[in-house]
Amino acid sequence: MTQVRDITTLARRWGFWAVLTGALALVLVLMQIVGPSFEVKPSAATQIGEIAGEIKRSAWRSFLGLPKPELTPAPVSAWTYVAVAAPVLSVIAILLSIVSGMLGENRRYAVYGTGFGIAAIVFHFIWWLALLVVGLVLLVSILENIGDIFSF
Repeated sequence: MTQVRDITTLARRWGFWAVLTGALALVLVLMQIVGPSFEVKPSAATQIGEIAGEIKRSAWRSFLGLPKPELTPAPVSAWTYVAVAAPVLSVIAILLSIVSGMLGENRRYAVYGTGFGIAAIVFHFIWWLALLVVGLVLLVSILENIGDIFSF
């Protein structure tokens, strides 16, 4: 009977929910990093060829003065929502940790919740920064070699 009382008492603490929310945010960030790699995609050569072809078509369109084609919105997948939910949950975990600390609850819960929240934000930021750098390197290499790819 005391274990049930201890669990319900724990569930009423802000720090417990901060730790739970921070851990969930961290798991969502890791799922966002790993998850899309399991989806079926064309080969890297096909994707690079499509990017280079689109760059060439765009250059010819602007050179000939043709109008730009209609933009179609990118399809929204579940990973888009995960990318938004992870930082939001991180901020919620930090706010719950602050409330827990202000109410004088067990200090460990506040520290763990804040740690998980900050770790999720940092991992999320570093992941997007790494993707930006890799994309920039790929784009520069395509632009440098576009003459070799589409030589006449």
